Amino acid sequence: MSGEPRTRVREPPLLEVEALSVTMGAARILDRVSLTVAAGEILGLVGASGSGKSMTALAILQLLPAAARMSGAIRLQGEELAGMGGEPLRRVRGVRIGMVFQEPMTALNPLMRIGDQVAETARLHRPVSRIEARGLAREALDRVGLTGAAGALDRYPHELSGGQRQRVALAIATALAPPLLLADEPTTALDAFAQAQILELLRGFARGGMGVLFVSHDLAVISQVTDRIAVMQEGSIVELRPTAELLSRPRHPYTASLIGASRPGPRRLAPSEASHAPAVLEVRGVVREYARRRRSLVRRPAPFRALDEVSLSVHAGETIGLVGESGSGKSSLLRTVLALDAPQSGEVRLLGERFAPDAGTSLRRLRRSIQVVLQDPYGSFDPLWTVERLIAEPYHSLDAVPPPAARRAGVAAALEQVGLPPEAALRLPREFSGGERQRIAIARALILRPAVIAFDEAVSALDVLVRAQILELLAELSGRLRLAYLFVTHDLNVVRSIADRVYVMQGGRIVEHGATAEIFQAPRHPYTRALIAATPRLGG
Repeated sequence: MSGEPRTRVREPPLLEVEALSVTMGAARILDRVSLTVAAGEILGLVGASGSGKSMTALAILQLLPAAARMSGAIRLQGEELAGMGGEPLRRVRGVRIGMVFQEPMTALNPLMRIGDQVAETARLHRPVSRIEARGLAREALDRVGLTGAAGALDRYPHELSGGQRQRVALAIATALAPPLLLADEPTTALDAFAQAQILELLRGFARGGMGVLFVSHDLAVISQVTDRIAVMQEGSIVELRPTAELLSRPRHPYTASLIGASRPGPRRLAPSEASHAPAVLEVRGVVREYARRRRSLVRRPAPFRALDEVSLSVHAGETIGLVGESGSGKSSLLRTVLALDAPQSGEVRLLGERFAPDAGTSLRRLRRSIQVVLQDPYGSFDPLWTVERLIAEPYHSLDAVPPPAARRAGVAAALEQVGLPPEAALRLPREFSGGERQRIAIARALILRPAVIAFDEAVSALDVLVRAQILELLAELSGRLRLAYLFVTHDLNVVRSIADRVYVMQGGRIVEHGATAEIFQAPRHPYTRALIAATPRLGG
């Protein structure tokens, strides 16, 4: 792929999209989009949120909303798909085109076993028995590298990790070996190891002759496997060239801005600037265990130790990055830090005081000093509340709630701090973009003027341009307000851009920590080296 050019015999394209336009009412969503995908080729489709990437994939499968109007041509192996419906279209979906959606947990049926979901594709399109379909499901799961596929057949989606669920989605999409695969953000929110495994699967499909349209907002990820990249902006393709040429010599200003935003920038502070400030958050030797499911009436299984003697500190004005793969213990540590779970031993101290669910009368007061920003702000907002009500909600944790005029003034000030106009207070969350909603979430976290803000994968679902804006905003707020940040993420490029110090977690333990530059330039632990090596980078 990128860096691995392949020579192909000139053949008609597997997929041809010509002058594709989509409108919804007066809004033009796609504007004369043209692209091709050859057999054995991976074409990347990259751009900011709202640029039309996912809409292009949905149009190819004729999955547009009823209100949408489409024009142009979509040909698969020379057959026109535009306007196709009924039984002919059913024979295309799943048989000749496979689709992988961004979030497998919502794409998979939580009430069906994995084997039944994979087998369903075969039973819908082939005259096979239940036993034969199960055999095909086992083969499909083996193909995507799910170890112990026989056991995976009888498990449910919630029993699998994010990377395993994405492998199941790939198994479903490729169960009948379609010539074309549409992959819409298949690696978003996955840790570096799971991401690398999914990318290798896509490479394998292409080596087997399958054409792949890889939709992503992450140029660093997409550049690892693509032969060519199409850049989308506001519904149009502004540049489409071989990957290496596009990255080294971008022609369009928008492409250049995407490349610049995809390269991790320098840390915003030297470690010495924050190291002399007082510690506002301390984790001291925390152990957190969870009971395992009992499978025997005779023997009780040993508890699962999610956190094993974990210690860290965060100083005023400092940003700490906490990184590790899925299951490393990051989320368990965050729940303990937020006093949502109590440790079996060790302690968390916030502003010098013990902070835990059983901290008594001090718990409510201390909670005001630590706030959290979650990965999906839309999921944490009441969709029927105005922005003013959402941001002002933390005021109700105070002993004396400010009067309405003071609350409105506080909301206006918080919106100004995150770069949003005061009139945004009167609107609903659905009226904002993903980046704007994340700014609203940050405003809500700022409203009580906390000492610490914890960020749980707060920028992982944002495109690179919006992500760069949010990280710049956070750095400015931290420097001006002396805020301390605990940044929990799987994305080492984000950590490299914003963190002063980094803690690396593996198997519930901190295996390495130190200044950001030291960790990235001379990692000491083999796990840290593997994590850095698995992280896609454009360089710089």
